[in-house]
Amino acid sequence: MTFIYNTAAEMSIALAAKEVSAVDLANEHFDRIADVDGDVHAFLYLDKEGALAQAKDVDAKRAAGEKLSPLAGVPLALKDVMAQRGIPTTCGSKILEGWRPPYDATVVTRLKEAGVVILGKTNMDEFAMGSSTENSAYGPTHNPWDLSRIPGGSGGGSSASLAAFEAPLAIGTDTGGSIRQPAAVTGTVGVKPTYGAVSRYGLVAFSSSLDQAGPCARTVLDTAMLHEVIAGHDAKDSSSINAPVPAVVAAAKKLDVKGMKIGVIKELGGEGFQKGVSERFNEALEELVKAGAEIVEVSCPNFEYALAAYYLIAPSEASSNLARFDSMRYGLRVGDDGSRGAEEVMSLTRQAGFGKEVKRRIILGTYALSSGYYDAYYGSAQRVRTLIMRDYEAAFAKADVLVSPTAPTTAFKIGEKADDPVAMYLNDIATIPVNMAGIGGMSLPCGLAAEDNLPVGFQIMSPAMKDDLMYQVGGTLEAALNSKWGSTLMSQAPKLGAK
Repeated sequence: MTFIYNTAAEMSIALAAKEVSAVDLANEHFDRIADVDGDVHAFLYLDKEGALAQAKDVDAKRAAGEKLSPLAGVPLALKDVMAQRGIPTTCGSKILEGWRPPYDATVVTRLKEAGVVILGKTNMDEFAMGSSTENSAYGPTHNPWDLSRIPGGSGGGSSASLAAFEAPLAIGTDTGGSIRQPAAVTGTVGVKPTYGAVSRYGLVAFSSSLDQAGPCARTVLDTAMLHEVIAGHDAKDSSSINAPVPAVVAAAKKLDVKGMKIGVIKELGGEGFQKGVSERFNEALEELVKAGAEIVEVSCPNFEYALAAYYLIAPSEASSNLARFDSMRYGLRVGDDGSRGAEEVMSLTRQAGFGKEVKRRIILGTYALSSGYYDAYYGSAQRVRTLIMRDYEAAFAKADVLVSPTAPTTAFKIGEKADDPVAMYLNDIATIPVNMAGIGGMSLPCGLAAEDNLPVGFQIMSPAMKDDLMYQVGGTLEAALNSKWGSTLMSQAPKLGAK
């Protein structure tokens, strides 16, 4: 299937001009999902009835002359970690199978208020713990560029839905790279906003001090348009920042980096990074220089400890957050035959309901928080976090934004790293520092690696609450690369279709 309108921005213009209806757009995308998702497995649940009702409402309001959001009527795929009233929300886990939340996450509320049409819920690593979407209790998602490869994680379902043209927009969440790393390996765009810029209310928590919802799309402008819909202060989230949302749409359209200083982080490159990844990254830097930017090298020496510190902080917070899944109030319940006490039922349920990776991180986090080890592990990791923040402060004193490859490699084969947790964790080596510091991060495609013809991601980092800067640089780089290639990267993707 070939869409007349390939971007959300194009769809927005066509909808406003009444060249196409929201119902027709929704049906087009449901047809596309029926055509390819048997191979991709991006979606866990489709809400066709609800989506078409949303679309009909948008069409009726537009026909009545009401002023609507630019994205009213544009379809979207929602990561299955966000609560949506009456819609199954599993977090990729058997322990929440069948749970239908009685409320909407704030992000979902804002999407509905803007008239965005939510097609359904996307697959993910269980409770957002993973870098490949192989840890889903409902089976892996496949990368549309090569169905034998991973689409990244934990938000592989959202990124794959974009790369397969099953949706023009998606919502992801990013705790250590779960928006940006999937974007990198699927040739799409993903943004982790500044921590607190998008409400976490209704986002099922993995690591509360690191989790951040964010926008995903196929272009920088589309991502910016979605960013402005979901961002902003929320009194229901105590970590929400009460400040104006940066003008990210205007920044994405600016296409000007003349005089900007762009810092290349020395520690996020070189050894351990695939040759093709480094080549495409360096070529993208050259395009920014041609556009008038100045490239400077910066050093962030404490980044070498970021991975180890993250895998103490995140599991520690997870062990606390996941204690609520106890079989007593909602979700799975195992062994409740009247002969067992609550504690035994709880143990049996958690044993049956949680997957291997979730259990691994709960055990690790519980140990790190235990008496006698708290200061040595969790406390030390928090001190490292402070050092990482200071590294960023020093780097931003020398540059407007910082850049690196998003992921050290292109998409690897499904099953290739499934039995080696440390090898899997290393996929997030370049993305984790952003979460530790709470700043903004973007991944956008910068070409295909020569070795395997698979997408490479370019990461842009901006200071807290200056997310507009990464959109400005990202939009400029995207335009330069599209001009160089003579097309968008997604036009080079393998075409999936009916067998």
